[in-house]
Amino acid sequence: GCGAVVAREWCVVHVEGGGGVGAGARGRCAPDAGAGWGGATGAGAYGRVITLVRGLRALFAAVKVARGYEGGVVFRLGRLIGIKGPGVFILIPFIDKAVKVDLRTITLNVPPQEVITKDNVTVKVNAVAYFRVVDASKAIVQVENYLVATSQISQTTLRSVLGQVDLDQLLSERDQINERLQAIIDQQTHPWGVKVSVVEVKDVELPSTMQRAIARQAEAERERRAKVIAADGEFQASEKLSQAAAIIGTQPGALQLRYLQTMNEIGSSERTTTLILPFPVEMLEALGAAFGGGRSGGNGGGRPPG
Repeated sequence: GCGAVVAREWCVVHVEGGGGVGAGARGRCAPDAGAGWGGATGAGAYGRVITLVRGLRALFAAVKVARGYEGGVVFRLGRLIGIKGPGVFILIPFIDKAVKVDLRTITLNVPPQEVITKDNVTVKVNAVAYFRVVDASKAIVQVENYLVATSQISQTTLRSVLGQVDLDQLLSERDQINERLQAIIDQQTHPWGVKVSVVEVKDVELPSTMQRAIARQAEAERERRAKVIAADGEFQASEKLSQAAAIIGTQPGALQLRYLQTMNEIGSSERTTTLILPFPVEMLEALGAAFGGGRSGGNGGGRPPG
């Protein structure tokens, strides 16, 4: 019989009894050929897969795509080298880094701000601003967060500008105030590569006491206008009546025609109960002349001769 002790590739063969090999003979045992080749093949395949995965990751990291409304600000070892995109651009893996910036117009809702106007009236005002990035490199390099910075400068400018106007100007001169806000905010954000195109004051919230005061003021203003309009109408009517009297005085027949027209208007109503008896004016004149002449004649006959 033969017993073999194997440690990895080397082994010692012990022979008991006679045989082709002497007792105590030492030899080298060949390793298992099938097991060795199988292990080597598996390790090589695994390494190739790892290498392929790393290569794909590096490729994906190197190829960047910027949409049509985006710009890629590229840094190489921390230094700004330019703006890439829109479209596909290549980066050096582990050396270049790209930061994408949205170049579309952004709507910024300015939160409500409590403002004390020039005439010491406390109001709450909110606004909306429209801006966009015109220089992506400045928007990334010159300011930490251009969205937050634009929002804060908009709130500060809103309080500052509205504090310099009266309440009446705030309610009536909205267009001039909007233009002033836009110019000031755009001047502040220009070094950041941000262009502010429009700023609009949306809502002005007044205290309840001020609302009642404005309502009373508006009511008094309407009453004043009504009285002025009524007085102006009376003045114009008096002028027309004066002109009509002058014309009728020169034409005696015009008064008679006006008299007949007035009678027609009164009698045309269905519910009228007024009875009108026409009396010629000439008869009154004749009677007046007759009575006047008789009185004058009687007085003349009763006078004592002088």
